[in-house]
Order: sequence, then structure tokens, then C-alpha cells
Amino acid sequence: MSTDPTYQAANAVAPIVEAHFARHMEEARRLGQDGLAPQPDARSIAAIINATFWASFRPEEGRFPKISLAYLPPEAARQPMVFEHPLPLTAGVLTKLAPAVERPEIHLGVWNHGDELKVWGTTRTIPSFCFVLEDIEPGLLVVKHRRLDGFGKYANVAVLKGEQVKVIDEKGTSLPDCPSLLKALLAFTAAATNGPHHSLNILVQLSASMRAQGHGGTLLVVPGGAEGWRDSIAQPILYSVTPSFAALSELLRKETEEKDRRQWESAVRRVVDTIGGLTAVDGATVINDRYEVLAFGAKIRRRDGVPPVDKWIITEPIVGNLPVVVHPTEHGGTRHLSAAQFVHDQRDALALVASQDGRFTVFAWSPCEEMVHAHRVESLLM
Repeated sequence: MSTDPTYQAANAVAPIVEAHFARHMEEARRLGQDGLAPQPDARSIAAIINATFWASFRPEEGRFPKISLAYLPPEAARQPMVFEHPLPLTAGVLTKLAPAVERPEIHLGVWNHGDELKVWGTTRTIPSFCFVLEDIEPGLLVVKHRRLDGFGKYANVAVLKGEQVKVIDEKGTSLPDCPSLLKALLAFTAAATNGPHHSLNILVQLSASMRAQGHGGTLLVVPGGAEGWRDSIAQPILYSVTPSFAALSELLRKETEEKDRRQWESAVRRVVDTIGGLTAVDGATVINDRYEVLAFGAKIRRRDGVPPVDKWIITEPIVGNLPVVVHPTEHGGTRHLSAAQFVHDQRDALALVASQDGRFTVFAWSPCEEMVHAHRVESLLM
């Protein structure tokens, strides 16, 4: 095994991550799932985090590495590229390999060779619940895993930034005990439960696409068949869509044979990115809860007779996080304020707001606190 980690946060988070994978993989096996990735142990987790952390600070030809490591043997990957001689898991080796694997969805494979972890090659395909560590920027690492159905944004487990460790709150314990709010926000972070692709959470995919385009933007999600949302939008809407753009809704309703799965996934990604791109236009993009696009570039206004928002409660899906009430000047700018006003006026709607700096907030109405609730979720989208 590699030398003991000198990055202390690696030692602190490794047992927590080990327990996360053990719990989820046991549940998956209980449900009859097979073909799962090998279960990572705390010592291997700490060693992988340690080597990647130090590599993240070492530029190669003027560029800091952006790498993704997956813990699995070559035989558990599909069509891997295997090195003739496995390489030691060190910061130096990772730095040298980084330019070859910085594109999305390419992982360096790491596995045990005797008593030592080594880099055995690369792979694009990994099994469900495979431990993945992604280097986002110097000193910022994200522990994640491939979702059970294998499609879309990986599920984040923990975020490490320097000595700060954020463990993702899977069960919503960081949220106030408010059933209506829990239903709205846990639907964002948890897998959907209906439709032929029940484990696909499309709001996460849309949010990740919005955040990735880097322009900032707002996505409003309103009830299907309702027209009341128009009272909170300045008229006329310059980019109103008639009939509604239903390509994503139609794809999600489509029954897909396994042999057509990759083609379906590619089609969903393209449409998600199309909708995500609309949010870069000044104003808000409006979709209904069937994921049909109704308008974009829409200007939010305060509904007649409704007071302005003067505060909201803010949380983050991190274990140990406590809700805090803030005033609008303390969180975000005009985009956040207009989104908060929209859900204050339209209490059965959600507003998703991407900032240019990478922050991402989901606004929903909390009937228990009787105020707008802002849930910071960028830790789920890295």
C-alpha cells in the first residue's frame, strides 16, 4: 500500500465514505442488483484522496491537472486501456498522466497490486456504485459514484476543499421538518420514482447543464396545465413558446429497449443541454413539471398586491448544516431576489438559479416557516 496520507482530511473522511458505500451496496444487493463495483475500504480511499490532493497543486506545462480516478480492477471495466506496467499511485504520476485524461468521462483506473495501489490504465465505463474521485481545481476534490442506472450526473458523496470536508446530507436532515418543503427539495436530490426511467433525476441534469454553461441563469418550474405563473411575469413575453417544446417530456415517457439505451441517453443529454442553454438568455426560462418549455427570456415581476420579499431561510445539503434566516442583500443579487419573489408569489413553483461563480440555489416556498426557502446545492453538482 502507498505511504500513509499526509493530507489529514483524507484520513478524516475515509471511514465516512467507506460506510456510505457499504450501506448503499448492501441495499442494492438486497434488491437483487448485480454487476456492482467493488466496495472501497477506508485505507484505499484515504490513499487515493491523498495522492490526488497533492497532484492537484502541481501544474504540468502551465495547466493544473483535472483528473478523475475510479477504484476498480481492469476486468470490472468495459473496454479498458490497460498499461503493460501498472504505475505507482503518486502525485507525480497523476500529474504526468493528467493531460491525457482531462476530458469528461475518462477515468484513471486504480486497484490493488499486492499491498500497493497502482494506476493500471484508463476506462470510460465503470460499474454502478464505483468509487470515483474527481479533481475539480487545486485543493478541491469531490468523492462521487456512478448511479445505479448509470445515466446522468454522478451522485456526490463528499466535497473536500483544503482541510474543510462537506459530507452530503442524503436524507434531508439539514432541512427543516416541513413535509411540503421536504417533498419539493428531496425530489431535487433524490431519484425520481415514476416513469420508465425511474432513477433518472432530470432536475439534477438540467441544473448541472445550467451550471456548466457558466453564464448564470434562472429556471422556473411551474405546475403543468396552470396559467397563474403568468401573473408574475412581465407581459408580453418576448420568447414565449407555442406549442410548448415537449422533446424532453416525450423522451422521458418513451419505453427504451436495452440495446437502444445509449442512443436514448445521448438524445436526453442533447435536449437537456438545449434547455440549459436557454437559461443563458437574459430573463428566466419557464418549464412545467412535465419538463415542457413554455418560455425563456421572461422578466419576473412582483404580482399585484403582493409585498416584496424581505428575507428567506437558507440551507445547504451538508451533514450538520443549520438553517439561517438572511436578508436579500446577504445572499445573491437581483437574479436571486427575483427568483425568491417568484416562489413567494407562486408557492407551488420552484426556481433554480445558477450564478456565474458556480453557486447554485433552489428556491421553494416553506409553508411551515411561511417564508421562501433557499437551498444551496452546488455541492451536489460539481
